[in-house]
Amino acid sequence: MDGLTKTFGSVTAVSNLSFTVPRGSITGFLGPNGSGKTTTLSMVTGLVRPTAGTAYVDGVPFGRLEHPAQIVGAVLDAQSAHPKHTAATHLRAYCAAMGVPDDRAARMLDLVGLTSAARRRIGEFSLGMRQRLALATALLGQPRYLILDEPANGLDPEGMAWLRDFLVTFARNGGTVLISSHILREVEQMADHLVIISRGALVMQTSMAELRNAYRSRVLVAVSDPVKLATALAASGFTDAQIQPDGRLAVVGVEPDRIAALASEHGITLFGTSIEHVDLEQVFLAITAGQYTAAPQNFGAPQNLQNLQNFQGRPTFQQPPTGPGGHP
Repeated sequence: MDGLTKTFGSVTAVSNLSFTVPRGSITGFLGPNGSGKTTTLSMVTGLVRPTAGTAYVDGVPFGRLEHPAQIVGAVLDAQSAHPKHTAATHLRAYCAAMGVPDDRAARMLDLVGLTSAARRRIGEFSLGMRQRLALATALLGQPRYLILDEPANGLDPEGMAWLRDFLVTFARNGGTVLISSHILREVEQMADHLVIISRGALVMQTSMAELRNAYRSRVLVAVSDPVKLATALAASGFTDAQIQPDGRLAVVGVEPDRIAALASEHGITLFGTSIEHVDLEQVFLAITAGQYTAAPQNFGAPQNLQNLQNFQGRPTFQQPPTGPGGHP
C-alpha cells in the first residue's frame, strides 16, 4: 500500500496509508470500527477506487492482474452469496467464472468442513457456515494471497481454532495472509506482523516478535525494602527494576524464584509477588483510544496509554492527524 487515501464527500475514510505485507506470513490488520479497514481492503482488491495512492499485488495494481482470482482470494462479505443457491451450486458458478475445474467445488467444501451441507440452500446456513463457504470460494483459484475481512465472525470456538490452524498452515506453505479481525486474542496467536490504524491513518506497524519484546512481562514485588532489593538485583546483573508509586518493585527479566532467593540472601522480607502481562488487547486499546469515546462510567474505564508507560522499549507509533469534528 502506497499512500492510499479515500474520501467520501467531506469524510476521509483512509488517509495516506502505506504499509507492506511480508510474503509467507500472516499480517493482522487492526483498528476500531469505522477506522477504514474494510475500505482499505476494498481498495486493495479493486472494489473501491482510491482518491489517491495505489495498492499493489505482486508489484501491480489488482486490476492489472491477468488471473486475479488465481492470485488473490478475498473474503470481504460472507453474506453476499445468493440465499436460494446451494453451496455446491454457488461454488461451481465461481469455478466457471474463474476458469478452474468444477471438481474444486467439492474439494473446497471438504476442506472447510461443509461437505455434508453441499446440497443445502445458503439461506439456511448459520453465519459461521457462511464464513466457511466464503473462505471456500476464496480458495477455489488456489491463490497465493488471502485477504480476509473479519473471517471469524460467527464461528464457534472449534471453528476459530480450525481457521487459525488453516491460516498458519497456509502461511507456512508459502502463502500470504492479510486479515482484519476484532478477535484480538486470535490474531495474537497466529499473526507474524501487525498493522494498526485509527481514523484511517497508520499508528503502528511491527512484528509480533518486536511487540512481545517491547512489552515484556514484569514481576511486581512487595518487599520490606525495595531500594535494597533493587541494589541486590543490580549487583547480580539485573538492572531493569523500578519502584512503583504503590511502593512495589517492578522487575523485568528475572524469575520470581530468583527474586525471592536474592531477597532472602540479603535479609529482605518478601510479602508477595505477581506477574503482570501486557497483551495485544491492552496495546491496541492504548494506541487507538479516543476515536469513539463513550461517556465516563463509575464502574471503570478502558485502559489507556498511561497504564503502559512503565514498559520500556515500546515500538513507536504515530497519532493520526485530526481535523474539525475529530475526522482525519
